[in-house]
Amino acid sequence: MRASRLALAFFPLAFAIPSVSHASPLAPHRAVYDLALDQASERSGITDITGRMVYEFNGSACEGYTVKFRFVTQIQTRDVSRLTDQQTTTFEDGEGKNFSFVTRSFVDQNPESETKGTAELEGDKLVVSLEKPEEGMIDLPTTQFPTAHLEEMIRKAKAGETFYNTSLFDGSEDADRVMTTTVVVGKKQVPLDSDPEKKVLGSLASDGFWPVDIAYFDESKTGGEETPEYRISFKLHENGMSRDLVMDYGDFAMKGTLVNLALFPQSEPKTCK
Repeated sequence: MRASRLALAFFPLAFAIPSVSHASPLAPHRAVYDLALDQASERSGITDITGRMVYEFNGSACEGYTVKFRFVTQIQTRDVSRLTDQQTTTFEDGEGKNFSFVTRSFVDQNPESETKGTAELEGDKLVVSLEKPEEGMIDLPTTQFPTAHLEEMIRKAKAGETFYNTSLFDGSEDADRVMTTTVVVGKKQVPLDSDPEKKVLGSLASDGFWPVDIAYFDESKTGGEETPEYRISFKLHENGMSRDLVMDYGDFAMKGTLVNLALFPQSEPKTCK
């Protein structure tokens, strides 16, 4: 399994989480999560997973959005132990029309892969220009980029929509596919005193959140694919911060627990030039 595959379930969420309205400003922040094995089938061969994930989100509707993301795991199997490390940086313009991305993956500190390119919405298609792993152009179905995916999720959650389908391009893997997502949103809740992450939420400790479950399907596959590539469940706050993660890859699942949260100063709302 490529290192990038391990981070794939959270990565779209980390951004996705523009429409032109920008009704709910997303909070610039840095979130740190401890990773642990949630469950693994006998077939997976995995006996344990530990790790750490760091996600940093900056920007605004006027400036565009920058995400820096690092996902490190130590994977134990019956035979070997392997260290995987994915480092990703992306930029999405405030109108959700242009997206740039670079992802570097390492296994046992050795380079495994690098994907770099840009994507632009042009009419009824998405045009992807790749620099790495090799230069090329790819035309994909029109879709939305990660930050737009998140704002849509928050907007629908606030409107009381509990189930919807949408799609997403995030530049992950080989940046050659659009993912279809099925999103289920629960009723808004408030953190309980017994919530293990409450102590690190700071000013968000009393804020409500929505329990969300997203299944991701590969649009490039034909034949009525019904089994998701992966799915993720989490608690979504109105400012775009996510926590209490479970990333399910089928044969195994990981959980991510928020252990540190830093909220950055937010730009004053203004009309974009």
